[in-house]
Amino acid sequence: KHLSAGAKKVIISAPAQDPDITIVMGVNDSKYDPKNHHIISNASCTTNCLAPVAKVLMESFGMESGLMTTIHAYTGDQRLLDFPHKDLRRARAAALSMIPTTTGAAKAVSLVIPELKGKLNGLAIRVPTPNVSIVDLVAQVEKRGITVDDVNNALKNAAEGSLKGILGYCEEPLVSVDFNGSTYSSIVDAPTTYVVGNLVKVLSWYDNEVGYSTRMADLAALIGKQL
Repeated sequence: KHLSAGAKKVIISAPAQDPDITIVMGVNDSKYDPKNHHIISNASCTTNCLAPVAKVLMESFGMESGLMTTIHAYTGDQRLLDFPHKDLRRARAAALSMIPTTTGAAKAVSLVIPELKGKLNGLAIRVPTPNVSIVDLVAQVEKRGITVDDVNNALKNAAEGSLKGILGYCEEPLVSVDFNGSTYSSIVDAPTTYVVGNLVKVLSWYDNEVGYSTRMADLAALIGKQL
């Protein structure tokens, strides 16, 4: 409807069904084609956090499979008091419980990194904090004999290089409130990186409001420059 009413482009601030392209800035924004892409999804805040980390792990060590959990601040989709909702768990009072629920963020990574199609899945646990969330990714990698330092160095190099401004890297013992207002899509929590055999565990913070809104603005700027 927006396009037929005269809009040149439509950006959806959420995962979408059958957009022309789903873009995660820093991961696949180079794939944007102004001639063919008119309805563009910015994916979700969680996909924007997960995808940069997954990209680094895949390119550095190869990724065979992975499971993620997002420990996610409660959102407006939930109920503040027990009240009807199509998801019976989200029907419960958001500020009183940890609430396991679904997320499409892991599967959606394949929309921006096709090599990971069918290799990622996960869930969400909504917690009683108003903002800032964290992704816990456990991935089975192809490369053997890697160390925690190998993983953290790859993530740090990306944060200071190709993913600068998108991926952050933190070695301090911070907590969620310290990331309130962060404009990064994803901030690696370096002290909690673990490696056992070829299993790699990475935790990465994200301000699910400000970080995502910043990427929306970046995406709009990218599209606007090519109108």
